[in-house]
Amino acid sequence: MSTNEKLSHDAAGNAPYEAPVEAPAEAAEEDFYEEEFTPGEADGGMFGAVPAKKAQHFWPSAKRLMGLLKPERAGIAAVLAMVTVAVVLNVIAPRILGQAMDVIFGGVVGKQLPAGATKDQFIAGLRSQGQDNFADMLARMDVVPGVGIDFQKLAFLISVVLVMYFVANIFLWLQGYVLNVLVMRVVRRLRDDTEKKLNKLPLNYFDTRQRGDTLSRVTNDVDNIQQALQQAFAQLVNSALTVIGIVIMMFIVSWQLALIALIALPLSGVAAGIIGARSQKLFAAQWKNTGELNGQIEESFSGHDLVRVFGRDADMLARFDERNEELYKASFGAQFVSGMIMPVMQFVSYLSYVGIAVVGGLRVASGGMSLGDATAFIQYSREFTQPLGQMAGMANMLQSGVASAERVFEFLDADEQDAETAVEHLPAKTDGHVEFKHVTFSYTPDKPLIEDLSFTAEPGHTVAIVGPTGAGKTTLVNLVMRFYELNAGAITLDGVDVTRLSRAELRSKVGMVLQDAWLFGGTIYENIRYGKLDATEDQIMAASKATFVDRFVRALPEGYNTVIDEEGNNVSAGEKQLITIARAFVANPSLLILDEATSSVDTRTEVLVQKAMAALRTERTSFVIAHRLSTIRDADTILVMEAGRIVEQGRHAELLELRGAYYRLYMSQFAGEDAETSLVEEPTAVHS
Repeated sequence: MSTNEKLSHDAAGNAPYEAPVEAPAEAAEEDFYEEEFTPGEADGGMFGAVPAKKAQHFWPSAKRLMGLLKPERAGIAAVLAMVTVAVVLNVIAPRILGQAMDVIFGGVVGKQLPAGATKDQFIAGLRSQGQDNFADMLARMDVVPGVGIDFQKLAFLISVVLVMYFVANIFLWLQGYVLNVLVMRVVRRLRDDTEKKLNKLPLNYFDTRQRGDTLSRVTNDVDNIQQALQQAFAQLVNSALTVIGIVIMMFIVSWQLALIALIALPLSGVAAGIIGARSQKLFAAQWKNTGELNGQIEESFSGHDLVRVFGRDADMLARFDERNEELYKASFGAQFVSGMIMPVMQFVSYLSYVGIAVVGGLRVASGGMSLGDATAFIQYSREFTQPLGQMAGMANMLQSGVASAERVFEFLDADEQDAETAVEHLPAKTDGHVEFKHVTFSYTPDKPLIEDLSFTAEPGHTVAIVGPTGAGKTTLVNLVMRFYELNAGAITLDGVDVTRLSRAELRSKVGMVLQDAWLFGGTIYENIRYGKLDATEDQIMAASKATFVDRFVRALPEGYNTVIDEEGNNVSAGEKQLITIARAFVANPSLLILDEATSSVDTRTEVLVQKAMAALRTERTSFVIAHRLSTIRDADTILVMEAGRIVEQGRHAELLELRGAYYRLYMSQFAGEDAETSLVEEPTAVHS
């Protein structure tokens, strides 16, 4: 996944924010679908098969999926009507074509009979001679002795057939066009719903789920729903109506031959079931080995440098060969077994065809049916298996689409963040006085994190938050931003409870600079302006110069019009961080949050970043989360957290004198003489 495809929350809360380290991740999300591996056509599968998702609750999800089509009822009705007309025309056409065959055959036979006698006289003569079968056959034929083929009638019948096929295909094209239009409208509404839902979900939704899974639900699963509605819906209706129509016509033409044709259905089903069950296991093994081989390849390329450094080329190649061989065996077995399905079904179909041809020939010879009816029935029997195969394939696709719909519906049904209760407002420029009053918070009820926490951040002061991983540092600032709601207590900004402000207004007063510098696709100028979309060029230039962005941007060929590439690799890590600081600077927030903003840059760049952040922190209340204790020695207040509690607070020198938790953290970073020497040094002006 590219950098520009990740999810990220800005300070206004309009996009997802990076999950905090302390947020607990669930071991596994509920399995809303299982994968069943079935043989398929070349529709995206690596080896001619695709894993078909199987919905856990098929009918409720299918019903809800069909409910998405309710606003398009008129269009659906038109589609069904057009499909019905097309199927009726296509099903009736072979019968008329059979009548044309009777005209040809009757004309050939009539031409050979002498003129002057009637058809009934010839039949009576044949019966008197004991040729009853020939007499019965002649009785079913439209024959005029001495008269050949009626080409006018033949032309009319053929013209009717051609017109019927032409009109049927016009209706099929029209229904496809109408269906595409209405499905696109349905999918557009579904995408709108998922995007709106995305911005209504609380942060803990993203913390407890894999980002890739969420992205897959709102992109791949929606695409799969679109494909299922576009292809499976129309094809299933078309195929089902075709099967019904063909069965009806076969019974109309000859119920005896119809029974013979239907015998092939259970035989084909048994054959497909036995072979399919075996092939499913083999395809499961194939995709398992495919995943392992892909993982091996990804590992080899991702760690290519390390592989070379430690001389493991031969070892990696041997592992690749081993897994490639396993994949080859599994794939060969899967393809061999699944490849037997069509030949077996074709063999059963041919047996049915032979039975129909033999019995049909006997019935024509005995006068039980006309040659045209026999010809039409044979065509029906050949067309009968095609829609059945299509229904099987489309049912698989529809099942996959319903499984995707189930995942999308689960996403849409997720609990949203608490409703806004905004009853107060802040002035355009706030002082930045933040107070925690007996705050209690936990991600899960059985694991308390922050309990009865109280402290005050004075306007313009810098509050540094330190402590071991999992102490609740990032959680603390997330509570200020209302990414999570408190279990008890209150947080106030300039005396106003943050829960009485709208989230958008609250976050508009806050600027954030995170450890992972996030840049959007676009130019450097646009990335800086993202902090304040109505910022003037002068404001953007002032922010760039104050945060040292201007120094390196001027050296770029395109300057501020330099486009950040897909992975953001055309600027260094330090330059990215400076751009994010400039973005926060141009927003001119009253409250600033810096979360490990210098941990991913080199020492030389860190100096620039620290200076830029010093400019950003001027006259603003700042919360600084830091692991490098040397960078926060000049903070007005240092909060030392352990297990969600503030165990110590004060200035750098005061905390060192206590020789408590802060002293232990400091000594762990500056062990030995350097630490002892640093204890007596004056605090430097280095900022985090």
